Amino acid sequence: MVGFARKFYRYAMVSGLAVLSTGVIAASPAQAQVTAFKQAVAEAASRDDALSAFYRENGFQPVWTVDSPIGVERRSALLRALRDADQHGLPVKRYNFDALYAQLGDADTPRELGLAEVAMSDAFLTYAKDVQSGMFKPSSLDNDIKRKAPVRDRRENLETFLDSDPSAFIKTLPPTTSQYVGLMKEKKRLEHVIDLGGWGPTVQAKKLKPGDSGKAVVALRNRLITLGYLERSAAITFDTEMQKAVQAFQLANGLEADGVAGSGTIAEINRPPQERLKSIMVAMERERWLNKERGERHVLVNLTDFTARIIDHDAVTFETRSVVGKNQSDRRSPEFSDVMEHMVINPTWNVPRSIATKEYLPMLKRNPNAVSYLKLVNSRGQVVNRGNVNFSQFTARNFPFDIKQAPGSRNALGLVKFMFPNKYNIYLHDTPAKNLFSREVRAYSHGCIRLHQPFDFAYALLARQVDNPKEYFQTRLKTGRETTVDLIQDIPVHIIYRTAFSDAKGHMNYRRDIYGRDAKIWKAMANEGVALDAVQG
Repeated sequence: MVGFARKFYRYAMVSGLAVLSTGVIAASPAQAQVTAFKQAVAEAASRDDALSAFYRENGFQPVWTVDSPIGVERRSALLRALRDADQHGLPVKRYNFDALYAQLGDADTPRELGLAEVAMSDAFLTYAKDVQSGMFKPSSLDNDIKRKAPVRDRRENLETFLDSDPSAFIKTLPPTTSQYVGLMKEKKRLEHVIDLGGWGPTVQAKKLKPGDSGKAVVALRNRLITLGYLERSAAITFDTEMQKAVQAFQLANGLEADGVAGSGTIAEINRPPQERLKSIMVAMERERWLNKERGERHVLVNLTDFTARIIDHDAVTFETRSVVGKNQSDRRSPEFSDVMEHMVINPTWNVPRSIATKEYLPMLKRNPNAVSYLKLVNSRGQVVNRGNVNFSQFTARNFPFDIKQAPGSRNALGLVKFMFPNKYNIYLHDTPAKNLFSREVRAYSHGCIRLHQPFDFAYALLARQVDNPKEYFQTRLKTGRETTVDLIQDIPVHIIYRTAFSDAKGHMNYRRDIYGRDAKIWKAMANEGVALDAVQG
């Protein structure tokens, strides 16, 4: 490809007009070459509004095929990025790297250079978008992924690139979060593991506990060693060290850390590195969907981890268990970001209409006195006497009442809820069903996020605006009256879904794909050419 641009520019950079023997002024050969180049650029760019506008405004001047040091830097930086796209879990073939490289090297005429010029810009814009904000529109893969990826303006990306150091600019495109960096590191490690043949034989047992011995225990020992949870050992008995290793594995995989390798633990231990690599690359795509400022202080809810955290300056300052939506079509918790504005102490539960008509109306038809702790309220705000209502005449479409539950310890929302108003009617709240928090998989709600320690969560939020947050909160709680407390500083809330993420110490954690969303994302990625091979060609 050396000197390919000179084939054109040794003529094109010469300007001027030639006078024909007839005395008519005509374009010189050099000017004709330039015109052919510009026409090719205009033609190729016409299929893309952003590119067409960009080249029209810069007078169809070359960006990539300019024969100068900056042209070389731009071409080299982009080609390197496209060649190494697999490092980000992106498919090299998506950017037609081989064809683009060949097109640049074979460009002999001004027209061919013009077509190559636009092909380079198109590849740049596609890659920049993919590595900045993901290959896909999130909602196109699953209806409950409500997140809007932070897609940057295409022309602005190209114009900023031209005003920057090419290599430095391309390095700014992907997320710079510690999570993304950790995912890239784990991706490389797993690819090396796969190249070496994996983690060895799987554990053939239903359950192993301290004191057990035999071939299955040896297999468990070897697996824990290769997974990095156990130092090299010749032990043939399930000893204390192996129990500690099992507990460490369980903690890193969202399992009950009892030190016993039950069926669930063994199933996770037996997962091949290829499955983990899929989780890593899907998590990288998801991280690109959230490639924006998340807030100096923000709330992070990871649905697969069943946790809610307060993050201050990238450090976890509060964490509690959560219960998320049940794995049913109308109950799964959606993924989105919004802003928490206030909390409500002693909340009234305004039963969502979907729950009122699908769950409670059939009960009321069978027995008008069912769920007597709930009040029926008409359009004028008056409480309705159930004895005067013929519920059989109503359907989900014409049911005329609102259903409410007064504040109290039995209230479905518990004693406090945290509001970030959104069209999905999702919020964080307390719950009287405390027993669910002891379970390993905590997907039971109608979609909202229930918190195990809602009072402590409230104290942590209030600590920045009152001197004694506990006293402040408890004083209002003891009144028994519904009280709204505004947050002086709005707090971003990010409800995410990560089956692979690193903890505070940088150790990679894995979780199960509870809603099957990652499987859908991986399928879409594979259809685009993402592969598990270290080199995707």
